[in-house]
Amino acid sequence: MIGKRVNNVYLLDISHPTFISCLLTKHEESWLWHRKIAHIHMHNLNKLISKDLVIGLPKLKFKKDHICEACQKGKQIKHSFKLKNVVSTSKPLELFHMDLLRTMSLGRNDYALVIVDDFFRFTWTLFLESKSDAFAAFKKLAKRLQNTNCGNICAIPSDHGGEFQNEKFSSFCEKLGIFHNFSAPRTPQQNGFVERKKRSLEELARTILSESSLPKYFWADTASTACYVMNRVLIRPILKKTPYELFNGRKPNIGQLKVFGCKCYVLNNGKESLGKFDEKANVGIFIGYSLSSHAYRVYNKSLMTIEESIRVVFDETNHAKKEYQRIHAKEEEQNIILKNLEN
Repeated sequence: MIGKRVNNVYLLDISHPTFISCLLTKHEESWLWHRKIAHIHMHNLNKLISKDLVIGLPKLKFKKDHICEACQKGKQIKHSFKLKNVVSTSKPLELFHMDLLRTMSLGRNDYALVIVDDFFRFTWTLFLESKSDAFAAFKKLAKRLQNTNCGNICAIPSDHGGEFQNEKFSSFCEKLGIFHNFSAPRTPQQNGFVERKKRSLEELARTILSESSLPKYFWADTASTACYVMNRVLIRPILKKTPYELFNGRKPNIGQLKVFGCKCYVLNNGKESLGKFDEKANVGIFIGYSLSSHAYRVYNKSLMTIEESIRVVFDETNHAKKEYQRIHAKEEEQNIILKNLEN
């Protein structure tokens, strides 16, 4: 390069492209090539050089030693959330995960509050008519659990839903010393455990509902049955026991499990006055297990109501599709008769 000397200083004209490349450091040149090759990752550029796959690329060491603003704006992704390989809690009720699940039921329960204990992995599904009932349902369960030998609830992670982030929840947690923390907005991965549990419940409920061919308003019953079964047959990672055994201290007995939606016969317990030659049992559809007593839940075909009973005989070889079709036809017939009477 040639420059003119002015007062002991050489002035150089570096506007020419050849001069610009000469004055670049290796660090600057590597980032210049990063920009030239459409912001391809530095690791890929190093591979091109090491394997000699292109011509014209200088032998430089490409290293990402600072953040490229254009790459962040154009290629930034969500961070991954890896599974834990250790038990993060040391005792029951130390950490409660909870979230809402949308359901459909005959009792107009449109939501289910899914609560999972982090240590036991035991799951509760509490059915609600509206989101505003979430606090009352949680409070009732919390008091019942804290009266047992399980201990006290320490922390509750949840999302920012209005059913969780409100004055009632805040006051209750503050009174009992419960730390209520929230996941970051639009980041369900931070509450990922209960999200995965919800997905498992939905998939199992959808599967058994599809097999039984029952209508969608039995969705809450299928979700409750799925939760009942999952607590007894899934294996808690690392501890290698079922949630039921961890929670109750004994192995679960699953000999009483029946096929959801199967045809069954429930003994008439005096709800109807029977004549000497009347049938003693009504045909029903098995729709789950009672959570408050040792009994089965049955949709009684004759009374068209849901009842709980232990005096049930099951026919698990036949499903409820034909039975429900008969029930539906009878309901339509009754509706037609009522309309004719009104007219």
